[in-house]
Amino acid sequence: MDISEVKLKEIVDKINKVKEEISKGIIGQNSVIDQVIIGILAGGNILLEGLPGLGKTQLVKTISKVMNLSFSRIQFTPDLMPSDVTGTDIIIKDQEGSKFQYKKGPIFANLVLADEINRATPKTQSALLEAMQEGTVTVGRNSYELPQPFMVLATQNPIEMEGTYPLPEAQLDRFLFKTNVEFPNLQELSSIVDITVTNEKIHLEHVIDGEKILEIRKVAREIPIASSVKEFALKIILYTHPERENSPEATRKYIRYGSSPRGAQSLISTAKVRALMQGRYNVAFEDIEYASYPALRHRILLNFEALSEGVTSEQIIKEILQYCHREI
Repeated sequence: MDISEVKLKEIVDKINKVKEEISKGIIGQNSVIDQVIIGILAGGNILLEGLPGLGKTQLVKTISKVMNLSFSRIQFTPDLMPSDVTGTDIIIKDQEGSKFQYKKGPIFANLVLADEINRATPKTQSALLEAMQEGTVTVGRNSYELPQPFMVLATQNPIEMEGTYPLPEAQLDRFLFKTNVEFPNLQELSSIVDITVTNEKIHLEHVIDGEKILEIRKVAREIPIASSVKEFALKIILYTHPERENSPEATRKYIRYGSSPRGAQSLISTAKVRALMQGRYNVAFEDIEYASYPALRHRILLNFEALSEGVTSEQIIKEILQYCHREI
């Protein structure tokens, strides 16, 4: 499918309007907003990590209004059961007698906010796996399609680990991006206070809808990527593996396990969306670099040496990128 200049401009204008409208309800956090929009347009799930009170929940609510998507919030707690997420069969009595009828759970929405996902037990966390990967929910012998577009935005607190159940690697891998929500600066904090402690109500417009999002997804998949840029992306993934002889020294020294092939899929699919958002007809090296941090920071498992020396995933990703550039 050839993308005309008019079509490209229309999409870029729509996305810019979406960002502008979201900024009315969320002060600052431009990088987070960009990454969440990329995630939605790439058709993936996002893990938001940040301290309480930084507006993670408000961000998801604002996006659902601006994009005219159905929204559901699930507060994850240790006593939350899988059926509280997916729904369950209930007994209905009518003139013909008793029968089972499926009652849908809160997972049946376009945008599902899994708040403090690491507070629920692994059994309940796993109830999300099928939904995140397949877009379906299985209850008993029946499978049910989830509404499209569908996306899970999960939050977790990075410092309060007491009474939590860390997400297993298999589930972390289902997240397209892991986005760090940073504390606002002085100017942003001042604006947040000005908005939240007054009676002024913020009116948000519907800019796009689910049908338009699915259309943009199709367009994004058609964005071409040169073989040299694709090879650059794939080498980044390969160089996260310490068992490879030609991997960078930082990888062999600090990484225990590298990224799965899903990392490569995430890297290229999100780079295509970013190129589209920038109004370009092809994927550039800078798109791959931009996507590398949120796409790989949760897919790299550090060893004890890295943890004891305070080495972060971001530092290693930066070294891998520099190593790849020297090979170009």
